[in-house]
Amino acid sequence: MLGFRTQMPWSSGQASAQEQLCEGTAAVVAARQGMETPLKEVAVAFEDLARGMDADGGELRLAPFGDTCALVSVLFSSLGMAFRFAEIEYVTKVNDLIGAGKSYRTLSDILDKDIENDSVKKQGSHSRNLRRVRLGLGLIKALFEQFLTTEGCSLYDAATTAYGQVCAPFHSWAIRKAVGAGMYTLPSREQLIVRLNETDCSVQKEMRRYIDASSPIIEYIDNLFLSRNISLDW
Repeated sequence: MLGFRTQMPWSSGQASAQEQLCEGTAAVVAARQGMETPLKEVAVAFEDLARGMDADGGELRLAPFGDTCALVSVLFSSLGMAFRFAEIEYVTKVNDLIGAGKSYRTLSDILDKDIENDSVKKQGSHSRNLRRVRLGLGLIKALFEQFLTTEGCSLYDAATTAYGQVCAPFHSWAIRKAVGAGMYTLPSREQLIVRLNETDCSVQKEMRRYIDASSPIIEYIDNLFLSRNISLDW
């Protein structure tokens, strides 16, 4: 069992989720054993990542990026079966980047290498996986933004809107239909707060913290592609 899952109220129903985690990601998350408030810990990790980027002159190093992104899997898990598809894909892509961190120093390095090899959009390339991880970060950010927009907003409404904005444009009709059906299995707003071990007040604070901390990272990744004349419509 992952450390924080043994302590969280929703851990008993998530045993099979760990089996989906590949070894690299599981090791990163296990290193954070004892996380009682995963939402806060994820936000803090992104704040640290942003500070590290500033210290490196605006470059984002791949190894700490992969380690930080691995922690986001707990946020997908807290959403239950409705977002299991996203969690599994996200974890797989993050694990690829963690492995790439042993050979490449920065995110720029992997993108430039794939450009050189004409493999940026090729299935399984590091650049393509980076693009998918960025979408995962954006999906959680958009969901939190919707969750905080209106007092009493249901998680169903927040998740449906976030998915429509971030991921739906890149999914087939069959996937969109399956996701739409899965949305009805989402926990309630109150259940999500309990699963994250937060209160109604603290969850708003920590969601805003994640939004603020992840935004410069997401923007940086988008600019990496755009600065090399690579569109984001894929």
